[in-house]
Amino acid sequence: MLLLLVVVLAVVTLAAPAVDRVLGRETGWPVAAVLALLTGLVLARGRQVLVEGQVLEAALPWMPAIGVGLHLRMDGLAWLFCVIVLGAGALVLVYSARYLPPGRQGGFYFLMGAFTLAMTGLVLADDIVLLYVFWELTTICSFALIGLPGPKAGRPAVRTFLLTTAGGLALLTAVMLLWVRTGTTRLSEILADTSWTQDPGFAVAVASLVVLAVLTKSAQFPFHYWLPDAMVASTPVSAYLHAAAMVKAGVYLAMRFSPAFGDLAVWNAALICFGLATAVIGAVFALQKDDLKELVAYSTISQLGFLVAVVGVGTPLALIAAAVHVLAHSLFKSALFMAVGILDHQAGAKEVSELSGLRRAMPVTTALSALAALSMAGVPPLLGFVSKEKLFEAFLEAPGPAWAGPVAGTVAVVAASLTFAYAFRFVYPVFTGRGPRTPGRDAPEEAPRLFLAAPVIASAGGLALGLAVPLLNPVAGAAASDAAHAGTEAHLALWHGLTPSLGMSVASLLLGAFLAWRTASGAVLAGRRLFPVQGTTVFERLYSGVTTAGERIGDLTRTDTPTRHLAAPIVLVVLLAVAVFTADLDYGVRPESVSHPQDWVLVALFTAAVAAAVLTRSRLAALALVGVAGFGTALWFLLLGALDLALTQLLVEILTVVIAVLVLRRLPREFHRVPRARRAVFAAVAVATGTAAGLGAYVFTGRRELSSVAEYFLSNAPEETGGTNVVNTILVDYRPMDTLGELTVLSVAGLIVTATLHSAGILGKWSTRLSVSMASPAWEADDNTVIMRTVTRWLLPLLVLWSVYLLLRGHSAPGGGFIAGLVGGAGFALVYLTAPSDSVTRIRLSYLATIASGVTVAVGAGLLGYVDGSFLRPLHTGLPVPWGEVHVTTALVFDAGIYLTVVGVLLTALNQLGLERPDRRFGEGADARERGRDASSSGGTP
Repeated sequence: MLLLLVVVLAVVTLAAPAVDRVLGRETGWPVAAVLALLTGLVLARGRQVLVEGQVLEAALPWMPAIGVGLHLRMDGLAWLFCVIVLGAGALVLVYSARYLPPGRQGGFYFLMGAFTLAMTGLVLADDIVLLYVFWELTTICSFALIGLPGPKAGRPAVRTFLLTTAGGLALLTAVMLLWVRTGTTRLSEILADTSWTQDPGFAVAVASLVVLAVLTKSAQFPFHYWLPDAMVASTPVSAYLHAAAMVKAGVYLAMRFSPAFGDLAVWNAALICFGLATAVIGAVFALQKDDLKELVAYSTISQLGFLVAVVGVGTPLALIAAAVHVLAHSLFKSALFMAVGILDHQAGAKEVSELSGLRRAMPVTTALSALAALSMAGVPPLLGFVSKEKLFEAFLEAPGPAWAGPVAGTVAVVAASLTFAYAFRFVYPVFTGRGPRTPGRDAPEEAPRLFLAAPVIASAGGLALGLAVPLLNPVAGAAASDAAHAGTEAHLALWHGLTPSLGMSVASLLLGAFLAWRTASGAVLAGRRLFPVQGTTVFERLYSGVTTAGERIGDLTRTDTPTRHLAAPIVLVVLLAVAVFTADLDYGVRPESVSHPQDWVLVALFTAAVAAAVLTRSRLAALALVGVAGFGTALWFLLLGALDLALTQLLVEILTVVIAVLVLRRLPREFHRVPRARRAVFAAVAVATGTAAGLGAYVFTGRRELSSVAEYFLSNAPEETGGTNVVNTILVDYRPMDTLGELTVLSVAGLIVTATLHSAGILGKWSTRLSVSMASPAWEADDNTVIMRTVTRWLLPLLVLWSVYLLLRGHSAPGGGFIAGLVGGAGFALVYLTAPSDSVTRIRLSYLATIASGVTVAVGAGLLGYVDGSFLRPLHTGLPVPWGEVHVTTALVFDAGIYLTVVGVLLTALNQLGLERPDRRFGEGADARERGRDASSSGGTP
């Protein structure tokens, strides 16, 4: 079932854009239906997980070589959060189908689906590496969703992303420490292992890192400011991510690690202190706000403070309270956010000062808002009242000195009183009175039924579960038991008799009523500056300081002069050479076989080419001479028997010259003059560095016997991979992950070339293809390329066929995806060079799509490896043919991805660097020339 949840969510996410093209905002209905079905599937397993105590598990191999797997696990705690994530997601998507404007939604449903997948994976993950991956995926999805509204949301999205990513880095550090110490990535095994918790220093360090991750993700002081800042996002995003799901990720993490850290003073003190401080601060700020969305945002911070603090208490009772309040908060807070969206949509405003008397025109909205606000305020018989009483009871048991419990309880009562006050402020001024406060504004109408459905269900759920709260005993008990790693039974009820928690609840309501009476108009706190700085201001100053410091450090080496960049490596090479030759070490070099006569011929060729390249002032001549050295290197590889390297070097040199010429024509023809004294110094440095590097190569390599690693590959590659080309098998069989990384870098380089030239204004229009223009000023030069075009007509198909041949044979003979791609790219370069001008070509392939398809094919080949248990593991089989059997491997598919990417990058360089600036191609008088040619070709007059 667990794998089914993840797979279905992944499919829905990937299918959402296609559905959006057809249904537009109505895409919310089918996506919500799928989430509702998955919620029902999880609920159906409720008895099995909650009552019978079974733990559902599933696993797929991921990176077996290092012990990391796709391990999923559902216990009582994961079950509760799964229901919240999927259930709240279904409600919000139903709401989105009416809240969003008609038409396509630009990736909204894809991102919401991806976020749901990430949160579900997070709460089900039983591997700490997998948990971290999903944790960061929620951050990325949140960043994208916050930024969807447009440029105004860009900076808040960045602030949110950077802050939550900082917490993610803390979590990553904790993950690595736990992995190294315990030797496993299984979360359940780590939490059950008591060996690492016996080391106080280590446990405190890991607990501190987890606390930092919790505080940033759940918007706790002093990181609380990101959540109100993120309110630039649309209301459905706020209702889901920032009320029901994402901010709960920190609470979930704290509850999941509670068994390991529950007895640590630093864990208890940090969560309780920061949590209660946040509960009070968030409530005070909520009372200040006139904008209802900001009010609900700060109230979310306050309620999250309660949750973090009660998890910090760590007792079974506290964890029961946390489980109940997580559910209650998800219901009333998502309903309140959706109510704000309805008010904004129907009344045209969401400011308290501009709304009044809506209860007559919008009775359903009034009722659902009142129910949700009363639950948040902790008024019986709603679920919020039950959870609030449990919170009070838990705070009285706070660990530490005897006074810790009463102090924590008192602060909680104050925060709860403020909660009642801002809940009252949300409802009373808005829905009572005689009509809109803004003159000339028409009375709003009630929202359509389908628009109201989701918030009505959420708010009514708080009432229904409050009245039938004993039904939640198995849920709260199972979640608390799994969070405490101890059997815990919950006894939830609306009435427990005359208890201290009841007295605290009554006190909070009475004090809250007084505060509501004093602050209902907002005049008491509105506009008052309670803190000397704002969180966003602090962030921007820190951000500016860090970037400024980075610029100052970068200024030490930031220069366009190659001299300063080369100084450090040159000095290091010389020092290393001195250290090597002064040390008495045996490097195993056999002088009698170090060189052969042909080597000295190549050395002479290199010397002549380099000397001429240094002396010439022509850039084009220097490029040609450097190419001579490159061809000499290819020849040397060939003499040494490295045919693959020789082919690669030869093709790279050819294509480098072609592409470099495209760049050089934008530069002056000659190098600038350099004084003789400076040239002498540079010559001395160059000779010294070259000598040191050459001697180093002589010492460290020589012509010694093969290393043990080389012996292994030569001996085992044929049997293990089915290929006899060791170079290729290393690239696609033994270390394909490295190759995939290099492939990704290469593809990104191609995209950067296009983006940079476009943004710099070198290209007049973003285009992924070029076509022949009969009106080109250079079209008359067509006759000058007849011979080359005639040859190319026959040579291009041969080059393409040769490239395919090299691709297919690469596993067992010299060749492979990279070499084949270079050969294919050389064919396209030849087509480019035979065009009548550098702005006209017959290459019509979409090179960006070619790059993307190459990476996709390579990743797809990696996914096929899961058939045998691991990403990028090659699959091998024999294909019967009339003359025997042919060895077939998925490494060939991976090689095909390399081939496509290399060809795409080469096409990018040729097409983009080969374009002239628009003002050069179509300067003054160009239109007249085009009209003249058109008229001449048609027999008319210009």
